[in-house]
Amino acid sequence: MPELPEVQALVEDLGGRLDGRAVVRVDLATFSALKTFDPPLHALHGSFVDGVARHGKFLDLEVDGLHLVLHLARAGWIRWRDEVPKVPPKPSNKSPLAARIVLDDGSGLDITEAGTKKSLAMYVVRSPADVEGIARLGPDPLAEDFTVEVLGRILDEAGRSQVKGVLRHQGTIAGIGNAYSDEILHAARMSPFKPASSLDPDDRETLFTAIRDVLGAAVARTAGLGAADLKGEKKAHLAVHGRTGEACPVCGDTVAEVSFADSSLQYCPTCQTGGKPLADRRMSRLLK
Repeated sequence: MPELPEVQALVEDLGGRLDGRAVVRVDLATFSALKTFDPPLHALHGSFVDGVARHGKFLDLEVDGLHLVLHLARAGWIRWRDEVPKVPPKPSNKSPLAARIVLDDGSGLDITEAGTKKSLAMYVVRSPADVEGIARLGPDPLAEDFTVEVLGRILDEAGRSQVKGVLRHQGTIAGIGNAYSDEILHAARMSPFKPASSLDPDDRETLFTAIRDVLGAAVARTAGLGAADLKGEKKAHLAVHGRTGEACPVCGDTVAEVSFADSSLQYCPTCQTGGKPLADRRMSRLLK
């Protein structure tokens, strides 16, 4: 799933590619992807792209005062095409192609989603705040006004909720998903199951620093990369996420995993849990 660093890199890459370009048309290939009907999709046709922005994990293309907002979900992605087919794609909810944006120079974007579970979402709105998911977003963890004090209030309000779930909840902190929450907690040497309200002032400072350092480093590494290179770059620099059974790059212990109904987390027992393995709460709903 693209998270804050990857979406920020897409913003920078697409911002350069789309500058001064006009949208000829948007072809909808998967009907279920479009979540709005007013304004209609064709309202974007013939309009110039004014800019590209990010709201948490949402990508926002501003087109002549309207906004085409994308949430790529778990398996969505954007592929740049120097030349798009002249014939529009045939609509099909079984196709990996969700939509295609055709530009005035013949280039364009393919918005795709792998797998059979279709969660990718597109919105055409007059304001980004018209998208419920954006309206509910918590603070951006890389914004200047995201401070240790702000994080402390978030943790206090979360009570006994596990810190892993607090980091992932978009209404609490925007842009952090499953992968980077694993990486942040590993950098902070903190158990994913630690209750949020149990963090003392030193723990909060440590967690805040880890959030800034892990996300900031990822954003710096992805700066200037095109969409085609982002997935590989992310995977190459993960310390524990997706590395079950491999050696922790810090201490050499074996990276362990906790599985849930539709996801999993990875951690280092030595670095994060005092050497004790965490129970595999496969049926738990706490960290979904």
